[in-house]
Amino acid sequence: MKKYKIIFWVSTTLIFLFEGVMPALTSQTEMAKEGTRHLGYPQYFANALVVAKILGAIALMIPGLNKRVKEWVYAGFTFEFIFASISNWAVDGFGFNAIMPFIILGILALSYFSYHKLHKDVS
Repeated sequence: MKKYKIIFWVSTTLIFLFEGVMPALTSQTEMAKEGTRHLGYPQYFANALVVAKILGAIALMIPGLNKRVKEWVYAGFTFEFIFASISNWAVDGFGFNAIMPFIILGILALSYFSYHKLHKDVS
């Protein structure tokens, strides 16, 4: 049980940093705005995505939050990473920017599976 607790908190904290803290600190920089424009998305979409990322990252860090809410957050992040990869691949071809979302998805999967190992007794 201790092993899963460590895996859960390390992986969830990494997701919190990648999806909560980094977007909160960098989303309004010119580099981030250019990245959004480069992929063909309007700025209002990027702003809405940042809000959703921050709220989702916070939700994953709250220990007693309803399991159904966490399931939705995990699903939302999964879709985000898949579509981020597709967007980067469609615009720039296959490269690091198309692979990186799947690396983060792997970390999210560690968080998800360890969360379920820790809460398998709770319905």
